[in-house]
Amino acid sequence: MERINHRSVIFFLLCVLPLIVLVYLSVGPSWIPPWRIFSLLGDTVNVDSTVIREATIVSAIRLPRVLMAAFVGACLACCGAAMQGLFRNPLADPSLIGVSSGASAGASFMIVFGAAWLDSSQVLGLSMVSVGAVAGAVVAVFLVYKLATDSYGTSVITMLLSGVAISAVASALNSMFSYFADSEMLRRINVWEMGNLDGASWERVALIAVVAGVLLWRLPRHALALNAFLLGESEARYLGINVDWVKKELVLLTALAVGISVVISGNIAFVGLVVPHILRGFIGPDHRYLLPSCALAGAMLLIVADMIARTIIAPAELPAGILTSLVGAPVFFYLLVKSKSLNNPERL
Repeated sequence: MERINHRSVIFFLLCVLPLIVLVYLSVGPSWIPPWRIFSLLGDTVNVDSTVIREATIVSAIRLPRVLMAAFVGACLACCGAAMQGLFRNPLADPSLIGVSSGASAGASFMIVFGAAWLDSSQVLGLSMVSVGAVAGAVVAVFLVYKLATDSYGTSVITMLLSGVAISAVASALNSMFSYFADSEMLRRINVWEMGNLDGASWERVALIAVVAGVLLWRLPRHALALNAFLLGESEARYLGINVDWVKKELVLLTALAVGISVVISGNIAFVGLVVPHILRGFIGPDHRYLLPSCALAGAMLLIVADMIARTIIAPAELPAGILTSLVGAPVFFYLLVKSKSLNNPERL
């Protein structure tokens, strides 16, 4: 694939993202012309019922949802790029360290065995599921890191294998919890696992905005280290990089960002896999430009997916995670076939 100037890609993404946000705020069961969006957001004195209704739709429903989609998409894509650089594998994604499976198992546990607390109030129910998801993600990442670390440091290969094993255990626990669930609990678990942004609120936007801010502040500081990792860990050490510290911070940042993203939106699949891989083909593997490009493109992808999900069968909605999986799975299959062909040219 022909490489494109990285500045051109970033500039293009910066120009397109606001337009996509504007379209998102306009479309839905109630169509609102794009040129009225800004006036609605700034109008606080109009008493016309139609204007009040449209302003409420934009400011209380669509705006927090599009912001949450943007931050979650940016976090997932950036973490995917970091994991692909860390593992030196273009087919890696954030779920390899077990955080997504652990969060799902923790959420399922709270839904099934914390039913008495969940039913006491809606707000408490949401918070208890979130607590369970965070606990599950933390336990999974802690186990993966401990299994991969010894007196000689942290092995990336062992971390990868440990992540696969812990994810399998978490998936088995998730299935076991589902076995004990009734129909309502199963519905909650299924909605969680599909990935859905319909629970957007300003509180959740604030939470994921802080996490995304920390991620986008710290990850670019390790861009040169990730570039060195592409040569191998030994070469990175020779270049003066504190390999163990960088690996530890990358894993912790990924666990934090992906864990919180799963907590507020459920499992959104393939964003962390597809976005970095495609952008790497356009602008190359330099993480100084790949990471900001992934943040913008990941936000765009999830915004578009959620926009389609909430309008394609309006007034009903599809979970956004279904659309990202429908798009991501064929792309993942294509990447596997392409990788196999490149590694085994005699089979062509």
